[in-house]
Amino acid sequence: MPLDSRFRLPFHTVMTSFSKTSLTGKWDRVREELTHAFSTKSVTEVFASEDLALLERVADAVVKRGMTAPATIFLESLGPMNFLGSQALYFLTPIVEWAINAKEIEQVARLLERRETIPRLIAMIETKSAPQAPQGASAQ
Repeated sequence: MPLDSRFRLPFHTVMTSFSKTSLTGKWDRVREELTHAFSTKSVTEVFASEDLALLERVADAVVKRGMTAPATIFLESLGPMNFLGSQALYFLTPIVEWAINAKEIEQVARLLERRETIPRLIAMIETKSAPQAPQGASAQ
């Protein structure tokens, strides 16, 4: 018995794996998976109350120190790289956790993974730094 006859598949088995319906089904699955493979849009998640409290504390600290303009410029320039910042924060957690609570570091890193965090923080900083009209004053 020749060696290659043992490894030969019957003609029917080979042809049924290439039938039109099976190829169409496989192609549809591949196309469906690839539509989401390189997607940059994420499902919009609602911020948790702890996340909003942390963003409020950061915005308050920036405005209190009078660093609104530099912080806004810094955040807008680094906005596209927020995911890399979150990964660097995960990497540096063992070093940084002696100065900052480890839970807060992980919360900041988790927030930085989301694209909508930076614009939300910028909006909070700008809202807090906007001059407040005195109460009772009317718009003219």
